[in-house]
Amino acid sequence: MTEEQATNDEHGMTRRQLIRHAGWFGSAVVLTVAGGEVISHVAHDKDSAAAAATAADANALRFVQISDSHIGFAGPANTDVTASFTEAIDQVNTLGFRPDFVMHTGDLTHLSTAAQFDQVRQMLTQVRTERVFTVPGEHDSVGDSGRAYRQTFGAGTTGDGWYSFDTHGVHFIALVNTLSLEKLGHLGNDQIDFVRRDVAGLSSDTPIVVFSHIPLFAMYPAWGWSTDDALQVLALLKRFGSVTCLNGHVHQLFSKTEGNVTFHSATTTAYPLPAPGKAPAPTPQVLPAGHLKEALGIRTVTYKTSDSALAITDTRLA
Repeated sequence: MTEEQATNDEHGMTRRQLIRHAGWFGSAVVLTVAGGEVISHVAHDKDSAAAAATAADANALRFVQISDSHIGFAGPANTDVTASFTEAIDQVNTLGFRPDFVMHTGDLTHLSTAAQFDQVRQMLTQVRTERVFTVPGEHDSVGDSGRAYRQTFGAGTTGDGWYSFDTHGVHFIALVNTLSLEKLGHLGNDQIDFVRRDVAGLSSDTPIVVFSHIPLFAMYPAWGWSTDDALQVLALLKRFGSVTCLNGHVHQLFSKTEGNVTFHSATTTAYPLPAPGKAPAPTPQVLPAGHLKEALGIRTVTYKTSDSALAITDTRLA
């Protein structure tokens, strides 16, 4: 047994990997696709400049990910989540470019009430973009298996709300892994069959981006931060040279690369959760006065086919 094998933690990461990835919290992460291989690393000034140049290109794909707004939450971790979400929307609207679309990766609401969904819907109409997409979080399925969510945001979707679309040569897949929850996220056979059919006709050099609420990798299964049948979907995507999975749920930045797949967890617009294993449970964290916005933010993603580069930049509300 090697030293690294001996130090594997329960998430399948070596201590060395965990330390390296933990160092990425709070940093801008740049993802580069080169020769069919996805390479992610902490952004330096030259990377930020490259990302900015790509973002400034009107022909590039430019989209925004926001997540975990928890409209309706009331607690000391954030006494005004509506104001925080409004500030995130304002930040999107002042990026200096109009995103091709905005994706909200779940937990739009805190308790799935009709009033909360209507409030989110109205707030999202204020985002200056061509299109707004969503996937549900487990808080969007409280008590009704997601029916209220789908009534508001489910138009044009398949099954329990999953779908796919193409733009700028990139294929996007939006998954639902917040229903049929035991402890971990779950996709189910119908949705896995959907992915199998969905990608069957795609060329292997098509960049794939997958959205979900709960991580598709084993970030921290003890807290439910994983999806029990994700490996079946990832196996269907193994032949593609570039696969990027973007999720919410964990309320913090985290990146991990496994083979041809890079996973990026987004932060929240509502309140922070503890780092994996650093608290008894993943409960809302109260930060010192004046520091909440340092844990909240939005993510911009740019892609320019001619450069074969996909860049991810996370920006704090502070």
